[in-house]
Amino acid sequence: MENALAYSGDTHEIIDVFHAIIRGDMQLWAAEQGCLVTEIIVYPRKKVLHIFLAGGKLECLTDMHNDVIEWAKLQGCSALSLSGRMGWKKALERFDWKPAFLTLVKEF
Repeated sequence: MENALAYSGDTHEIIDVFHAIIRGDMQLWAAEQGCLVTEIIVYPRKKVLHIFLAGGKLECLTDMHNDVIEWAKLQGCSALSLSGRMGWKKALERFDWKPAFLTLVKEF
């Protein structure tokens, strides 16, 4: 997971993620060869399960796809979102994921 944090814009260290999981602010999806960390984001008009971190074998991560969606629906979410490396676009095309936003950052 620490490797995945390199793509999170320096917003968290691994200890911050651990604390968020313990508090229940984030959810850990652990599998034998990978894991996801998600968080529920509540907007004024929509509730979204955001995949914050992902690490491990791609097949292991994509195998969790349907379970993550079902859990998100049970939480009242109507969408999933993900921020990460550009390679995720191709990896998730077969699940009908579409690019929706571009994130640009200017550090100062």
